[in-house]
Amino acid sequence: MSAAGTANPAGVALAAAASEPLLELRDLEAFYGDAQVLFGLNITVGAGEVVALMGRNGAGKSTTITSVMGLVARRRGTIRFAGRDITALEPFRISRLGLGYVPEDRRIFTDLTVLENMEVARRPARPGVPSWSVAQLFALFPNLAEMPDRPAGQISGGEQQMLTVARTLMGNPRLVLLDEPSEGVAPLIVEQMAATIVTLKKQGLSVLLSEQNLGFAAAVCDRAYVLEKGQICFSGTMAELAGNEAVRGRYLGV
Repeated sequence: MSAAGTANPAGVALAAAASEPLLELRDLEAFYGDAQVLFGLNITVGAGEVVALMGRNGAGKSTTITSVMGLVARRRGTIRFAGRDITALEPFRISRLGLGYVPEDRRIFTDLTVLENMEVARRPARPGVPSWSVAQLFALFPNLAEMPDRPAGQISGGEQQMLTVARTLMGNPRLVLLDEPSEGVAPLIVEQMAATIVTLKKQGLSVLLSEQNLGFAAAVCDRAYVLEKGQICFSGTMAELAGNEAVRGRYLGV
């Protein structure tokens, strides 16, 4: 048989692997006690892709993110990350696989300095993933570079948001879960956060973020899922969402 006709199963396997999403949620359901809050969500995030979960307060955005991190005790369905089923893993094991989490309430260590907050999250470099140093992150967040020795409890809310992102990146994640990055911070910080996400995307990092601000999401995201009462009511590109007045008016209020 000629070389052109020789079977290449290894090449086929590699191509198939490359086409698989980095993160995939299949039929995800979640419960708080007996109350069901997510209903059969199917969501994917590809390598180097920024995807938004959008919807009003209580739509299920944050619950989706915490479910991925293993922080919701009662779930059904399947969560796969980098080809591995992580549904039953503990949060710290999920983190070690390269999933970074930036919570809405920040959860910084207020008694530690800015630099100490970053150093406590340092993890070894991962193959094929951007590796972050303190110097690189200070370049990304100049505000933090001006106050490395200041206790984190004495910086502004927007700066604490930046610090939480910087701390997460010190773990050299493959994908970042970002919960409400524009919520409750000054417009200038929102602009800086948007620029940061664009930079992360250029570095090849994947991001799944929950967001209510359509302008913010449109500036940084490739695709969006709109949630209402724990169910997906729209899935498409940001351009498709921008052009769908009915969905925006009914589920986003814009």
